Amino acid sequence: MDHPQFLCAALCVLAFLKLSVAADTLSADHSLADGEVLISPDQIFELGFFSPGSSTTRFLGIWYKAAPDVVVWVANRQNPINGSQGILSLAENGNLILSSAHSRIIWSSNSSTEASSPVLHLLDTGNLQVVVENSTSIWQSFDYPCDTRLPGMKMVEDPVTGESKYLTSWKSADDPSMGDFSYRIENLGLSQTVIVKGAQKRNRVVFWNGDFVGYPSSRQPAWKLEAVTNRGRLISASQPFNHSDISRVIMNYSGSIQRYMMNEQKDGWSLTLAVPRDTCDQYDLCGPNGICKIYKTPVCECLRGFIPKSEEEWGIFNWSSGCSRNLTVDCHEEEGFLEVKGIKLPDSLKFGLNTSMTIDECHDECFNNCNCTAYADPYFNNGSSCMMWFGDLIDMREYTGDTSAEPTIYIRVPVSELDEPTDWNKRKGTGKTKFILIVAASGIGILILSLCFGVLILRMRRNRQAYKKTREGLELPIFDLATIAAATNNFSGENMIGEGGFGPVYKGNLSADRVIAVKRMSSTSGQGPEEFKNEVILIAKLQHRNLVRILGCCIEAEEKMLIYEYMQNKSLDYFIFDQNRNAELNWPKRFNIIMGIARGLLYLHHDSRLKIIHRDLKASNILLDENLNARISDFGLARMFEGDQTTAKTKRVVGTYGYMAPEYVFDGNFSIKSDVFSMGVVILEIVSGRKNRGFKHPSGYQNLLEQTWLHWKENRELELMDPCYNNSYVESQVKRCIQVGLLCVQSIAEERPEMSSVLLMLSSETAVLLQPKKPGFFLQSSSSFSERNASRTEMSGSGAISTSLIQGR
Repeated sequence: MDHPQFLCAALCVLAFLKLSVAADTLSADHSLADGEVLISPDQIFELGFFSPGSSTTRFLGIWYKAAPDVVVWVANRQNPINGSQGILSLAENGNLILSSAHSRIIWSSNSSTEASSPVLHLLDTGNLQVVVENSTSIWQSFDYPCDTRLPGMKMVEDPVTGESKYLTSWKSADDPSMGDFSYRIENLGLSQTVIVKGAQKRNRVVFWNGDFVGYPSSRQPAWKLEAVTNRGRLISASQPFNHSDISRVIMNYSGSIQRYMMNEQKDGWSLTLAVPRDTCDQYDLCGPNGICKIYKTPVCECLRGFIPKSEEEWGIFNWSSGCSRNLTVDCHEEEGFLEVKGIKLPDSLKFGLNTSMTIDECHDECFNNCNCTAYADPYFNNGSSCMMWFGDLIDMREYTGDTSAEPTIYIRVPVSELDEPTDWNKRKGTGKTKFILIVAASGIGILILSLCFGVLILRMRRNRQAYKKTREGLELPIFDLATIAAATNNFSGENMIGEGGFGPVYKGNLSADRVIAVKRMSSTSGQGPEEFKNEVILIAKLQHRNLVRILGCCIEAEEKMLIYEYMQNKSLDYFIFDQNRNAELNWPKRFNIIMGIARGLLYLHHDSRLKIIHRDLKASNILLDENLNARISDFGLARMFEGDQTTAKTKRVVGTYGYMAPEYVFDGNFSIKSDVFSMGVVILEIVSGRKNRGFKHPSGYQNLLEQTWLHWKENRELELMDPCYNNSYVESQVKRCIQVGLLCVQSIAEERPEMSSVLLMLSSETAVLLQPKKPGFFLQSSSSFSERNASRTEMSGSGAISTSLIQGR
């Protein structure tokens, strides 16, 4: 036998067999076993078996050939296969059957159509189709979406046929079974897309005039929207397939819709949109009759004609109770409609919809119905539709700067409110005075006038007192020692969740649904009664959604404790400096944390009644709530500035090395610009996932600021990114954060921006950024600074939240 010829023939047979398995089709007389794949004609998608994340179970799915970890569809997401003995076969009747060992059926397409010579095709769109001889599709995976929508795949909500197609998240990165979140079209009144967790809405986007108002979709050519509507209702929405653009939309397991596009090199993904985008995208954030304005602090305010239901709750930035009418009058008397433009229309909870009524007829219909709160043309100035709302108005936000969206709503208010200022605490009750005069003039008499006037004065006085109480700060509740000891299991080691310069921190349970964090002063603490008193006084008066909330204190005998709301996700450094946990913070979450810190610091410096310098802003003092929103904590070292004071000087320099500004370390001078320096360090640490303090690099860099500055000068700043979010970052945002971080850490305090400018530069793509200068502590690979100052630094406390005590010159 000629061995070379035999070997050649064998190789040819093997090559043929491999090609037949790696084709784009599967006929009824073949099957696909674990380890084999179908590949779409242009090598874009693969169909085969996989194990997600760290799981050892097997699933049949479709993924990108160039990115095998990006799975776009799973057949048996609710029924995993144990072991690698899965087999996919196509029955003669066109039914797809997934079975495991011993021919046990794991999943089936349940096709009821009789087929002749069926063939399974994997298309370049990512759609898996069963077709018959005349190329008619009798089943396709696009009809059964999982967590990903590809171009050509439709979301459907048809009230007539009952057809519904929507995305459902994975349970986790290791489990593709149906998770908590879904993304769907809702046609109850307004047509809109909603993100829901179970039955609870988390976000909604209104569809209007052929697009989703307030969001870039049809205005981006690569994301052209194809929508089918019927009498103004959105029946289906999809993106046309474009072979040159590889893109996807995913409902991820953390509750966010993310839109990705593969880069030109086909080796990575760019995040082009994430929903929710910001705080105001949170459903019903401002409560009934409240409106969210993202560029204001606080972000929530009442509609004109309304005041907070609870001034005390609004004073601590809890807006859930919403707003109620400021003035009440009898139906039809002294009433009108306030025109409000450029907002997201309220949710359709109690409504009336007429698609053949003019806006003028809509006005009359609403005016004559005493229960009608507001009306609008729901289809964006179409002129022939009328929607009326009854009861409270829910989930409104302002579309700032979106010139393409001019939705208008008309809200029922007393006539006296139509030309009054919108700030509720500046109103003087003129509307009620006018009403009283009308009643008196009708002949009812002086008695009714006196009674009404007395009620008016009493109510105005009560409102002023409540407002004054809110502005001056709430009384801090006192907890007894026995209650706190019981809540923390007598301060057991199992309940201790951290320790810093102040002392240990414990988790406590006051009740089944009320969890607290207890900060207990240690007898050996580097911070003493002065810091304790300072934190109690300051943080009780500072209330902002990006500051940790203090619930009370406990002072008995030698015990001194502060009681805070519990932050289940601990602190920022717990994630960004840990090799295992850092991947939990993708880029959208990191950017949201940066924005949250910036808003909190802006409030401290400019928007609160007190001007506060934190003096110890660092990653370990940024706590994260259940939604990974940033909360600034630890105000023991903070200082309050009086009046027009801008700087102060101290001989007792306190803070944490690596975050303190040069003028503070060397001369004891501190100001709002000292906090800005710390903010810059935190931004760069979040972007890079590396500590500034104790920085070591093979190239000789002595700190993170030095490395960032040199990389930025050489246009290599993206090399600083933490690799764990390579698949989720937005390049322009990352670069902007790095440049803003460098502007914040400039050596000269006067050259650093204020927090109002920092927030604007971070949030606006169009903001012009200055060129940063050399940062503070630019050592140029010299260790002399560390050696020179080592003897002047005394560390107290332990762990990541230690405090440095440095004597200023």
